[in-house]
Amino acid sequence: MNNNATPELPVSQLASWRDYIALCKPKVVLMILITAMVGMYLASAQNFDLKLIVIATIAIGFAASAAAVINHVVDVNIDAKMQRTQWRPLVKQRISNKQALFFAASLVSSSMFLLLNYINLLTALLTLIGFIGYALIYTCFLKHKTPQNIVYGGFAGAIPPLLGWTSITNSIALEPLLLTLIIFLWTPAHFWPLAIDRLEDYRRANVPMLPVIKGVNHTKTCIVIYTLATIIASLLPYFFHYSGELYLSLAVPLGLWFSYYAIQFKVAVDNQLALKTFYVSIYYLIALFIALLLDRLVVYW
Repeated sequence: MNNNATPELPVSQLASWRDYIALCKPKVVLMILITAMVGMYLASAQNFDLKLIVIATIAIGFAASAAAVINHVVDVNIDAKMQRTQWRPLVKQRISNKQALFFAASLVSSSMFLLLNYINLLTALLTLIGFIGYALIYTCFLKHKTPQNIVYGGFAGAIPPLLGWTSITNSIALEPLLLTLIIFLWTPAHFWPLAIDRLEDYRRANVPMLPVIKGVNHTKTCIVIYTLATIIASLLPYFFHYSGELYLSLAVPLGLWFSYYAIQFKVAVDNQLALKTFYVSIYYLIALFIALLLDRLVVYW
């Protein structure tokens, strides 16, 4: 581990519930649940089943949290070398790898139990695929093998709207697939600014992120391309008649706002806008999904 650890105390005495919450990456899981709940609402606006929505939300949250815990375990040595992750519980040895893996197994088992017994098999299978995609394929393999890791691994983080939809309908439709496409394209544009901001961390940890392998300028160009692709995809719900004029009137200025920062970041001579672009991307996605909800509310009112 690292030199700041305190191995003279048993791990069990150091761990707290806050450490276990930190393992779950709660901010990331919250984003996942927001997009999943939008999928649920779009699927159930005329037949709102609160019990079903609560159970599905908990189950999806458990699976996403389990994947995050696995990520902590696999990346513990990398996290020890990176400034932004040196505080994590496994790095500080407040929780052992064995405890973390047991916690992850409990979470994903609980998720599958809830989905299979109270939701449906389709959602359970898709959730399991998402878990395997992030916890195993991305974390254990892609992240360390290719600078396109975020692109290839983006599917796992993009499917929550589909999971929300299938948890209500037990079927796959074009509407949630369009939302999945939006998040899939948004993910590289969202994460690569952070990777640029933490470039030296990733270089020190020998993680082949795109700015490490291809350079910052190339990565900035890719951010612009994926941002524009995300904006185009964000208009598809309107053109496929799944949303109306209210959504369009909000999606267009939101897209212009997002693209403004991506382009400004591209032309800037330094990387001072990296974190700003990163946070703008988060606010953009949340606002876009709120726009979908507002548009649907207007339709049913």
